[in-house]
Amino acid sequence: MLPEWLSIFPASTDKYQSIKQDISSLGLHTVCVEAHCPNMSECWSGGTATFIVLGDLCTRGCGFCAVKKNARGSVVDENEPEKLARAVKSWGLDYVVITSVARDDMADQGSGHFARCISEIKKAVGDIVVEVLIPDFRGDDECIRRVVNAHPDVIGHNIETVRRLTPYARDRRASYDQSLGLLKRVKEMDRTIYTKSAIMLGIGEDDAEVIQALSDLRGSDVDFVAIGQYLRPSARHIAVKEYVRPERFEEIGKIAAQMGFKYAASGPFVRSSYRAGEYFIKATVRARGMQLPAEVP
Repeated sequence: MLPEWLSIFPASTDKYQSIKQDISSLGLHTVCVEAHCPNMSECWSGGTATFIVLGDLCTRGCGFCAVKKNARGSVVDENEPEKLARAVKSWGLDYVVITSVARDDMADQGSGHFARCISEIKKAVGDIVVEVLIPDFRGDDECIRRVVNAHPDVIGHNIETVRRLTPYARDRRASYDQSLGLLKRVKEMDRTIYTKSAIMLGIGEDDAEVIQALSDLRGSDVDFVAIGQYLRPSARHIAVKEYVRPERFEEIGKIAAQMGFKYAASGPFVRSSYRAGEYFIKATVRARGMQLPAEVP
């Protein structure tokens, strides 16, 4: 039984219906649908969607994730970058988030396709902020560099949980240190790109471990952090150990702010890609280096 603070009221506006229809007609995928995101109706009604590229089959088997899994991913739609750019332009977006399934089955792990998506969107819409949420690419420098060289404004990669629980929650090919290393390498390759990560609470972590994870992210020079509640997608996924109260999220958000993150979003429904335009503030990217206080929704 969900606690009362996790109640959510879906909205179905004309904008929501329009986006839903466009996504279907173009054959695009969104993390909103594939990951059963609780914020989908709110975001779509507000004109925000997070696209998931490289198909809807993930080659990883993380225990918390609702995205469909297979050792070999879907056939890649080579026209997807152009379709994505067309949709972004049609909706009049000025901030877009692109993520993907893991593609361990591809030689470049999908990094080249990511780069094309970024380039096509920037070409179609001149004044747009592009955020990407990438897999760990198994720590491969060439894959990371391919995405960095496409010049997205924000590169995100989620550590997902604390160090101790990483083997329990994430695929065995993922590791806590590999994720931290990727985030650090992005900054070493291009310091003008903002970096972001996310942590989910409620799977058995304690406060000290969460604070250590935040400290580790700052040690990798991460700019933005999102902290939210894990919600079990089905009985096949790892169990929720605790529904964290909003007051605790507020406290953790304040701690993150004190650590020096440029922006911290901490609350039960916060997700790494949730309402990116509001949580990571377009002006931050455009002003390059403007310091912002943490916000706790």
